[in-house]
Amino acid sequence: MSTSMLHKQQVNGYQVISVNNGPWRVCTDHDRLATFNTRDEAMAYAVSLHTRKAKADTRH
Repeated sequence: MSTSMLHKQQVNGYQVISVNNGPWRVCTDHDRLATFNTRDEAMAYAVSLHTRKAKADTRH
């Protein structure tokens, strides 16, 4: 039985994630923005994006 390996970093409010040595993904809490073959490409993309600020929850 194998276990999943998760690599996750937070950059400018975005998550940079890789699971089981698969492609690197740049995501928000709700959307996947882009997928890359290398960590360096994903990090460069995340750094180039505007800093993401969490929106206040306005639901009642």
